[in-house]
Amino acid sequence: MVEKQDEMKALLLKAKEEILAGINKALKSGTETNAGEPTGDIYDQASSERDRELGLLLNDRERDKLRQIDEALLRIADGEYGICEECEEEIPLGRLKVMPFARFCVRCQSDMEKLQAQTRRVEEERSYREVSFGEEEEG
Repeated sequence: MVEKQDEMKALLLKAKEEILAGINKALKSGTETNAGEPTGDIYDQASSERDRELGLLLNDRERDKLRQIDEALLRIADGEYGICEECEEEIPLGRLKVMPFARFCVRCQSDMEKLQAQTRRVEEERSYREVSFGEEEEG
């Protein structure tokens, strides 16, 4: 068990280092492209703005992944790593190697995703009915 945690801790730290290096690289390239005077026509500027927004979105994903990695490192320190937070069964090593910050076993993760999809569908149907009724009242 200790060997598994040491191996996973090394994987998590490596992933964290790679993410931070990628963010730093993106930040440096972003400041280099924005350092000069605005160049090109309006289409070039719009394209640059779209690229910048995409970069910010990716950084949000990377920040979320960093948060998940940090939480996994805390679970290792607390001796709770590799245990499903839902059913409290051990998460298989294969899953942890693919997703070292996994908090749930495959079965529990799948159940949660199904429930979230059902909830989202019900909410979408409810908001659609509200929009439909609202339009009928106006007419």
